[in-house]
Parts: sequence; C-alpha cells; structure tokens
Amino acid sequence: MFHLKVRKVGNSLGVTLPADAARALHVREGDALYLTETADGFRITGYDPEFEATLKAAEGFMGRYRNALRTLSR
Repeated sequence: MFHLKVRKVGNSLGVTLPADAARALHVREGDALYLTETADGFRITGYDPEFEATLKAAEGFMGRYRNALRTLSR
C-alpha cells in the first residue's frame, strides 16, 4: 500500500505518487492516469478502460474480416 498526500495545486487538488508507485503503474511525468469507481472504492490505473473496450471491438472486427484485411494490405 502507498501513502498519498493531497496538496493544493493552483485552484485544484493534486496527489504526488511515490517513485515506487509510479514504477508499478508504468507511468512517467506527463502520462495520463485513470480513476474508476469500483464496488470496493476506486481504482487508479495508467490504462484507459474505454480504450480497452474499443480494442476488443476492433479485434472482433479484424477477426471476422481477416481475409479481406489481408488482401487489402498487399
């Protein structure tokens, strides 16, 4: 578990991540983090959950039209 401290940054609030937490999340300065609500509270991740759903839909499409996409790539 990591201890985070909320600080005032301008008119907003910010959280500083310890270096170990940033490494575990695979994030660097300037990267986006996503905070999602779960049944147990909140989850913070460096991966966009909406992008994951979009990627799954694209994989389904590519699987159905694999032959056509292979022909078009030539």
